[in-house]
Amino acid sequence: MYKIKKGDIVGRISYGKDILFTVQNIVKHKDGKKVAILKGLILRIEADADIEDLALIEKKQVRNHMRNLENKYEDKIKRCSRKNLKNEEIEDRIFLGRSEENKNGKILHLDGDKRYTDKSIKYYRKLGLEAIVRNIPENRQEYVVMDLLNRYNPDILVITRS
Repeated sequence: MYKIKKGDIVGRISYGKDILFTVQNIVKHKDGKKVAILKGLILRIEADADIEDLALIEKKQVRNHMRNLENKYEDKIKRCSRKNLKNEEIEDRIFLGRSEENKNGKILHLDGDKRYTDKSIKYYRKLGLEAIVRNIPENRQEYVVMDLLNRYNPDILVITRS
């Protein structure tokens, strides 16, 4: 039997392996029971689980899962784009005075996780949104947010934390 280790991609058996996780660490309790500290591979989630409740996910399964999820995201982006086209007249009334390329407003997004910063940039671009995305450690966000708001003057502020 394979021994789960740090860096492995796993699913929790008790949850039907519905979410894929990366093993961040393995800790041993006083009673000798081993618990894995998990971080979501795709979703922003952290969890822990007994080692016995984890199943290793094969690379092929991970690739298929990622491809299926990417296809779902692409479909959602296409639907959002079509909705935006249908609602263009309403938006024109709401955002009077905005240039065509800046109709949705400027977004400032602060994120403490580099992986999600990169994902956010990718999807903002695909949606055609004007977004400034900065990877700022969570413990520093409160100290830089005012400066960034003054510098970029966004219409929307997004702060994502674990």
